[in-house]
Amino acid sequence: MSHERQSSRTAPGKHEIEALALDALSRLPEPFRQHLSNVVLFVEEFADADILREMEIDDPFGLTGLYSGRPVGQEAQTGDAPPTVHIFRRPLLDEWVETGVPLDALITHVVVHEIGHHFGLSDIDMHVLEDMVAS
Repeated sequence: MSHERQSSRTAPGKHEIEALALDALSRLPEPFRQHLSNVVLFVEEFADADILREMEIDDPFGLTGLYSGRPVGQEAQTGDAPPTVHIFRRPLLDEWVETGVPLDALITHVVVHEIGHHFGLSDIDMHVLEDMVAS
């Protein structure tokens, strides 16, 4: 097994982050997965300035994920966009380097948290769900 230094590796790109996020979604228990067919996943470098301003976040590295949409059980309105989960690559990579948490575990945490909003879960419920999804 090679022991490469962190700085000698290439940072995972958008497609690799997306694959890890989709893997996390695939490990959700079936009662949850059946309600995800209309959720759209986006991997972006950073949240845009309008989102950061709206959330009162000054540092673009301060937001790793975002859910937008109506939670399951709320009636959709005409013209509603589909629910979305945004994963922000650069803040995730910085947190990965700073904390040493494995990248797949970090992405699973963010994905489960954002999907938790889709289901209207509490933070405690999100932690329980994350434990169920942990690889």
